[in-house]
Amino acid sequence: DEFDFVVCASGHFSTPNVPSFDGLDKFGGRVMHAHDFRDALEFKDKDLLIVGTSYSAEDIASQCYKYGAKSITISYRTNPTGFHWPENFSQVPLISKIEEGNKIHFIDGSTRVVDAIVLCTGYLHHFPFLTDDLKLKTNNCLWPLGIYKGIFWVDNPKMMYLGMQDQFYTFNMFDVQAWYARDYMMGKIELPNKDEMLKNNQDWKDREEKLETDEDMIWFQGDYTKELMEATDYPTFDIEGVNNLFMEWEHDKHNDIMGYRNKSYKSLMTGNTAPAHHTPWLDELDDSYDSYMKN
Repeated sequence: DEFDFVVCASGHFSTPNVPSFDGLDKFGGRVMHAHDFRDALEFKDKDLLIVGTSYSAEDIASQCYKYGAKSITISYRTNPTGFHWPENFSQVPLISKIEEGNKIHFIDGSTRVVDAIVLCTGYLHHFPFLTDDLKLKTNNCLWPLGIYKGIFWVDNPKMMYLGMQDQFYTFNMFDVQAWYARDYMMGKIELPNKDEMLKNNQDWKDREEKLETDEDMIWFQGDYTKELMEATDYPTFDIEGVNNLFMEWEHDKHNDIMGYRNKSYKSLMTGNTAPAHHTPWLDELDDSYDSYMKN
């Protein structure tokens, strides 16, 4: 079949990025990627190594602590997480090698013997259904190069991508990208020439590379979402309010990594505050839907 336009909205959090470490194939315990994590009870009374420091690492480490892991070591590539973890947590730099007997060596010279390794090392942009001349190749970042307005494949703008950025905003950003792409396909928006698209793309990338804090990143993505929203008839909402809500959530998490899930936040769309859960998160060992809905 032939089509006038192609929109790739398949996401980029399904193909695990699995790093290689010397001796990993000799490790005698469980090795899994966060993609395959299902039940923290598997690690009760175990010494666990988490590789990575982003959302998956935070959540899996917290969940395993909650369900009785003996110890949790977090291995970071650049910097420690900055959270105040419980006493049975430790943070170390990258793995240098793994010995038989489950002994892990780190680049600072320290070692740990662990029972299991969970690789919280992110995902790959993977589009096996596209030819190379249409395929976005990027790491996980706030501004992938090669797609104008974060949507249009510069070499062939009839090829569009939605939701390919790293994300603070999610569904509202995806929606407004879809609105913008729709308006282009309907002839309501005209794209500039290739040189102008490349310059605009590089301007955003240069701005991204100067970002230093989570707050900077939140405002960056808020500005991007607002720019698309103002160019379409997408229903407006309070971008500044959303940014501030994200920052409140980030601050709550940094202040109390094991307690921030007990907080409730107000929806800027409805004005309603989510009801507090009936049991503090650390004490709630029934994660079922039925238990959650007891509120």
